[in-house]
Amino acid sequence: MRAIVLYGNRDIRFVNDWPEPSPGAGEVKLKVTYASICATDIEEWQFGPKFAAATPNPITGKKLPLVLGHEIGGRVVQVGQGVTGFRPGDRVAVEDVLTCGTCYWCRHGEYSSCPNMAVTGLSADGGLAEFVVWRADHCLKLPANVSDEEAPLVEPATVAVHAARRSGAGLGDRVAVIGCGTVGLLTLQALKAAGATVYAVDIRKQSLELARSLGADEVIDAAAGDAGQSLRRLTDGIGPDIVVETAGVARTPIDAIQWVRRRGTVVLVGIYAAKPEFNFLDIVDGEKWVIGSVAADPQDFRTAISLISAGKLRVKPLITVKLPLERAIDDGFQRMLKPQKDVYRILVGSGG
Repeated sequence: MRAIVLYGNRDIRFVNDWPEPSPGAGEVKLKVTYASICATDIEEWQFGPKFAAATPNPITGKKLPLVLGHEIGGRVVQVGQGVTGFRPGDRVAVEDVLTCGTCYWCRHGEYSSCPNMAVTGLSADGGLAEFVVWRADHCLKLPANVSDEEAPLVEPATVAVHAARRSGAGLGDRVAVIGCGTVGLLTLQALKAAGATVYAVDIRKQSLELARSLGADEVIDAAAGDAGQSLRRLTDGIGPDIVVETAGVARTPIDAIQWVRRRGTVVLVGIYAAKPEFNFLDIVDGEKWVIGSVAADPQDFRTAISLISAGKLRVKPLITVKLPLERAIDDGFQRMLKPQKDVYRILVGSGG
């Protein structure tokens, strides 16, 4: 079958003859409708492998080379032994994280902290292919009003839902979101659904316009002035209760810690290629909470689908373009390297 395969650092290839998978016990085989290209895929290609399995993953037993793609929607074409509740034709989104179920964190329900976790497209063959096989209990049926195009964006929506949960934001909280890429714009919406007042911060006018259209209470152009001062002005001179950082560049976590109010909360969501350096006294002096947020827990997937179905998480405005598999590298991966940053999500369809 046709697939986009990661072999190692700066080595991805369009392959015409990758082995077509068959479902084992407890698995389903999906015809991929669309998978989307994520910034993590770009990071793995350019700077990794960081998360991609260079040695066999303890859950899947898989390692590089692997088919990329962890944001996946598809239709069931075959079910493995023992699978109930699915039949050919069912439309699903893939819950992309498998956890071991036996470590300390899994036993305490903290699945996103499982040190053994496996992610489709990084620890097993993913969705940038014609077909993918995954565990049936990690596939979620889609409501009729969630389209095939929206299905891959369930996964980044879960990252946003998880970050909003981790933040503890609720009614009346004033929250700044730094970085209005796909995850930032989805996090903005998840925070609004929780009842927060949300300020969007970015340097791209296109992203700020989109943030406003998706419900931001205020937008702040960090390229046009002191964004921290603007946030203080909006919050009675105090600073936001919570700052969520999704940009993933060297300066923005420092900004987040400096801009949040004393005894406020910072949630770091970005994946950093650089290593930010900052003065830890900025945390100590203000007694600030700094929390990491990565991936998602199982309930976050179900919540994300419900919010998309209810229209509270709008994902269609984040779809930049749709491409066939054979153009995914030249017109997808390469485009996401360009400095213009005019891309949110690129959907890749396998056709047929």
